[in-house]
Amino acid sequence: MFDLTGKRAVVTGASSGIGQAIAIALAEAGADVASLYLGHPDGAQATRDAIEQAGRKALLAEGDMSDAAGVEAFAQQVQDAWGGIDVWVNNAGKLLIRGFLEMREDEWHGLLATNLHGYYYGARAAARRMVAQGGGRIVNVTSVTRVQPATELTAYVVGKAAVHGLTTSLAVELAPHGITVNAIAPGATDTALSGEVYSPQVRAAYEARIPLARIAQPRDIASAAVFFASDEAGYVTGTELLADGGLALNGDVGLPNTPERD
Repeated sequence: MFDLTGKRAVVTGASSGIGQAIAIALAEAGADVASLYLGHPDGAQATRDAIEQAGRKALLAEGDMSDAAGVEAFAQQVQDAWGGIDVWVNNAGKLLIRGFLEMREDEWHGLLATNLHGYYYGARAAARRMVAQGGGRIVNVTSVTRVQPATELTAYVVGKAAVHGLTTSLAVELAPHGITVNAIAPGATDTALSGEVYSPQVRAAYEARIPLARIAQPRDIASAAVFFASDEAGYVTGTELLADGGLALNGDVGLPNTPERD
């Protein structure tokens, strides 16, 4: 197991789903964990309890990642409380299922305000403090939809693709300051958010397409975040790790390996 003892981490959106799993996994590896989250107060309390049960400090506050001033204020709150930020995981996001021609402008801008601008605000707040202290780790949660788009997810896919660009650009620009910037691209994952759209038919289709034959659990994604946060990943930057069970690789449509010929 990777050792994060003494690290000070921020995971946005840690009151549910993948963010919650990442926060708990970082704490179990030894990090103190803070989170700016929106909604799911019971989940936030469960995250706090799990972090403290792991023997680590927890600092959770409700706030919106699309609020630049709020993100900066929270980062300063963590800085004041713990003396620095070693790891920042941008995870908080929204899902919008809407056909391109049916989508309203406010829906488009509203999703990107969190899924893109919020990542920019988070990375900026983290980098300001990491530059001052001589290094750190930034991890962005993207999506396999960047490489394998799905219909009626245009705004979501565009946001995740833009975050991939943010990741690679920052990896180059922040490297001289000892800061690595990487991304995790989850595939189909069992969360409250995805549960709204995973009908039995959708679930069966995913399980048929995923080579590992199952939809991910949030903990599967969290393990990758622990690696990127660790000293062992110190020479890895600008990388997007697909945590998708092989979904993006599989073009199999069920044809026999050796088709019959006339």
